[in-house]
Formats: sequence, C-alpha cells, structure tokens
Amino acid sequence: MHLPCSTSMAAFLFSFCVVALLTPEFASSITRHYTFNIEYHNVTRLCNTRSILSVNKKFPGPRLVAREGDKVLIKVINHVSNNVTIHWHGVKQLRSGWADGPAYITQCPIQMGQSYTYNFTIQGQRGTLLWHAHISWLRSTIYGPIIILPKRNESYPFVKPYKEVPIILGEWFNVDPEAVINQALQTGAGPNVSDAFTINGLPGPLYNCSSKDVFKLKVKPGKTYLLRLINAALNDELFFSIANHTLTVVEADAVYTKPFETDTLLITPGQTTNVLLKTKPNSPNATFLILASPYFTGGGTLDNTTTAGILEYEHPITNRHTSNKTLPLFKPSLPPFNATKFVNVTQFVQNLAKKFRSLASKKFPANVPQTVDKKFFFTVGLGTAPCPQNSTCQGPNGLKFAASVNNFSFALPSTAMLQAHFSGQSNGVYTTDFPANPLVTFNYTGTPPNDTNVANGTKALVLPFNTSVELVLQDTSILGAESHPLHLHGFNFFVVGQGFGNYDPNKDPAKFNLVDPIERNTGGVPAGGWIAVRFLADNPGVWLMHCHLDIHTSWGLRMAWIVQDGPQANQKLPPPPSDLPKC
Repeated sequence: MHLPCSTSMAAFLFSFCVVALLTPEFASSITRHYTFNIEYHNVTRLCNTRSILSVNKKFPGPRLVAREGDKVLIKVINHVSNNVTIHWHGVKQLRSGWADGPAYITQCPIQMGQSYTYNFTIQGQRGTLLWHAHISWLRSTIYGPIIILPKRNESYPFVKPYKEVPIILGEWFNVDPEAVINQALQTGAGPNVSDAFTINGLPGPLYNCSSKDVFKLKVKPGKTYLLRLINAALNDELFFSIANHTLTVVEADAVYTKPFETDTLLITPGQTTNVLLKTKPNSPNATFLILASPYFTGGGTLDNTTTAGILEYEHPITNRHTSNKTLPLFKPSLPPFNATKFVNVTQFVQNLAKKFRSLASKKFPANVPQTVDKKFFFTVGLGTAPCPQNSTCQGPNGLKFAASVNNFSFALPSTAMLQAHFSGQSNGVYTTDFPANPLVTFNYTGTPPNDTNVANGTKALVLPFNTSVELVLQDTSILGAESHPLHLHGFNFFVVGQGFGNYDPNKDPAKFNLVDPIERNTGGVPAGGWIAVRFLADNPGVWLMHCHLDIHTSWGLRMAWIVQDGPQANQKLPPPPSDLPKC
C-alpha cells in the first residue's frame, strides 16, 4: 500500500471539495433523497382505533425539506392493497410532468408491491407547500408538509424567525373514508361528514376522549415564530385564530406577500399561509387556545366542530410552581360556521382575500401577463346526473349529485392522459373539445334552470406553448351557491379580479389589479361570485384543474389543460421515466 499516494489523493479530494463548496453551482443546490413507504398503521382518535394508510407509519406524514434549486428524488413504495399516487401540491414541475402525481392524468397509480421514484427540481419557489395522495380520498391520511428554504446565504424578506413550526389542519373520520366516498357515489347522496378536525393530527380538548390528543405550541416571550399553516382537510375551508395574538401574513402558496396583520385567517384545502407570530414581551399568566373551525357555504350536512390546540408560554423559574391547569385559558372568537345564514361572513372572507397581495419587489417580481392571447369563461358548480335504470338515488329529486365545469362532469380515463398525449395515442382516452365558454348561458347566480343534469366526458383544452391565458371562474347557484377552492396543477396563477354576482366582461376588467395581485396555486371562487386569473402556459404537459373539496372532485368538478411543447429543446417534455407505473 502506497501511503504517499493515498495521502496525496485525499489532499486532492479535499481541495476539490473545498473548491466545489466555494463554486456557486455546487453550493446552491443538492440532490435530496427520500423514501416514502405507504403502509397500514393503527391510529386511535376520539377513543376509536382504525387502520389508516400513512407514509413511514407517521400521521401526518414526514416533512419534505429542500432548498430552492434542489433536486428531489422520492421513492414511493406501495405496501398496501389500494392503488396510490402522491402529488407535490404547488410544485410547478417545470418539464417534470411525469412527477406531478394525479392518478390517470400524469401517471397510472402505483400498485401493491410496486414503487415509483418521483424526480423533480424546485425552481423559483420558496415557502410552504404540501404533499398528499391524489387518488380517491386517500389524502385524508396520506399528507405532509413541503418546506422549501431559500437558497443558501439568502434571507427571508421579513424578520428572521426565532423558530419555524409547521401547523397542518386535517380532517379525521372514525370510519374508512374510502367507504364514505364509495357509499356516496353508489347512493348519489352527499357523503357522511368527518368526525373531527385536527391540528398536526390531533383533535384537541373540545372533542370527547381527546384531552391528551392536543397540539401544544410552547413559546418563549419576546420572540418571533414563523408558523407554516397548511389546510390538508378533505372537504372543508377552515378559519384559524390564536386567542389574544395577531398574525402577520408574509407568504401564501409559497409566494411572498406584502405583510398584513389579521386575527383570523381562512385557509381552503390545498392552500398554505406563512404567518409571523410575535409573542408577548413578558410571560403572561395565561394560556391561549389555537382554534380552527369550518367556513360552510353550501347546503347539506356539515362537520360543525372545532379543533383546538394550546399556546403555552415558558414561565420563568420563579413561576414554575404555577401549573398550566390553574392558569386562565383565553379563547379566540371565530366567525359563525354557516355563511348561508350569516351573509356578512362571506363578505368578511372576500375582504380578507383582497388583503393578499404579491410582494412584487425587485427581487421577487409579480410577472403578471399584461396582454392576453386567449380568454376563457368557466362556470363551476353542482348539478345532477341521472339515476341508473330501475334504481332509486338519494340525491336531489331522486337523482345523483354531480359537479361540473362548463356543464361537463369530468370522467377519469382508465389510462394516464399524459402518456396518451406524449405517445400521440389519445383516441379513446380523451377528446380536446372542452368548451372555452358555457354552451348554455343563463343567470348563473340567479334562479337556477329547470334542467340540472350535467354532461359527462373526458375532455381537455389544448394551449400552444407560451400562451398567456385569462380565465374567469364563475360560481353557479344551480343547487345553491357555494365557494370552490380551484387548484391548477403545473402553474401558479395571478388572481387579478374577484366579485359577487355574475361576471360582467364589459365593466369588471377595468377593476383588475395587474400590478401586485396575489399569485397562488389554489384560489377560492366565492359563493355566488367569480374570480379572474391569469397565467402563462410555459410548462409542457397535461395539467389537471379541479376543486380541492374532494367530494366535488369525486363528483366531476375537474378538467385538464394540455400545454404543447415549445420549439426549443428546453421547452419540450422529456420522455417518461423507465419506472413509470403501468395501468
């Protein structure tokens, strides 16, 4: 063994590593590897034990942490009998559409005993997002946070927090949610509602048998905490508040915002909001409830419960003998649940939505498309579908509940659309005649038409590469006006306008904000109103757009955009990976 040689080799490698670390390309981005095992896992909540599906036997699932610019490889191994896919919600997936995850849109599901490695690079994004299952209702327990840190040596455009805490709002069912949705689709009725809401998987002290299942946020006085708030609930938009504390919003859907203060937030499923919590200068002799409760705009039944966590201050040594149990407990006041009875709640929600503005700084510009190549007008809402012959259905007027975009309820194909598109074999999988406008015009937010039935099909809309799009999403009152959190895969969009009633193409565009509108991946279409969004279709692939209330998605409130390849090599979708699951 020649020691001098190995020593010089070690010295060479050391100097190479030092040079590599000093080189910006090396220093700024790395490849991060994760393994997600989908497994059965017994969990007890509300004195009720059931077997849930989870990742690595964690509920909520593990944190996925990366820096802006990092490449992420997540090997998902399916050990359960359900077919599974995972969606990296809000990650733009630039030229990595094969890793987006919605079942039968960009991939066939991962079957039992199979695995698939999701491979993508996080480009131009930083903040909080979430990952979740994207097939049927499996995301009720398969979900977790995505934390994207700024590039090395880059700071936040706000005060550096003392500590960062992910807070994930979820929904708990005492029975298997798959049984709930299967029963609803069979009977045509609305589904049974959840039994509790949760904060980081825990229901909290306001529920039976949950005095120990409480999320506790322990804080020090005089510090600033960054709370990474995520709504991973299946079917509920949620209000969030901490008693006697003000929150400063600094980011939404992994985009920095102009900071503003609020006592109450509304977060729809799929949305994320980063807030700064500044604790009181001295330790107060009190504890404070953290509450989340639903914002309900539709008809039918509702889980009208409230999940609670506790904000506790660390006490100085002298006060240690004071038990937290004897301290007064403060409770925030949240808006009432039912917005159909309290119209001012919907107005409060809209006023809150208007406060969200992009930071639009020199470093973090808001690149709003100023001109538009194509304009689209989509109605979104509930409707009905005929009941199968010789059977009775429990939906409205003996029919089945359905939901639609431009009166088309989207039927999932049995093979992945992206594969069909890439191989040029779309025949029998989907058609490209999704209507750019409603086929029948009516008073969308007024008296509903007599015929509430919707059409059914697997339809997509094709966009040439780099098309700038303006899309108006209009709620309908066919079976009652209702708010719809619309999520677009593959892109962020700018919410340039919003309003109540019917959108007026002659008057409303004059009021659009094209300077600093909020940039999001999930935007709430208000109950009995509309939003206008703009985005640039610069990401080739097949991209699902759907309501993030899972019952509405199950009923068909979804459609797909197909963005064609651009002329340059770096504007084309690469071929599928070799381990892409087969149907």
